[in-house]
Amino acid sequence: MGEFQDKAKGTGNDLAGKVKEGIGSVTNNPELEAEGKAQQLKGDAQKLKGDVKGAFGDKA
Repeated sequence: MGEFQDKAKGTGNDLAGKVKEGIGSVTNNPELEAEGKAQQLKGDAQKLKGDVKGAFGDKA
């Protein structure tokens, strides 16, 4: 995958994680809340991966 694809997937995971975390918080479901936080971290890692690829010229 290229820079754009990694950043897009990262943004998607970050958003989905925030939704899960919010639902988990509202419904008092600590497992869902933790899953949301983990998904946000995955998204942050994917965005960072995209940044690194961009620095090396893989823009696809």
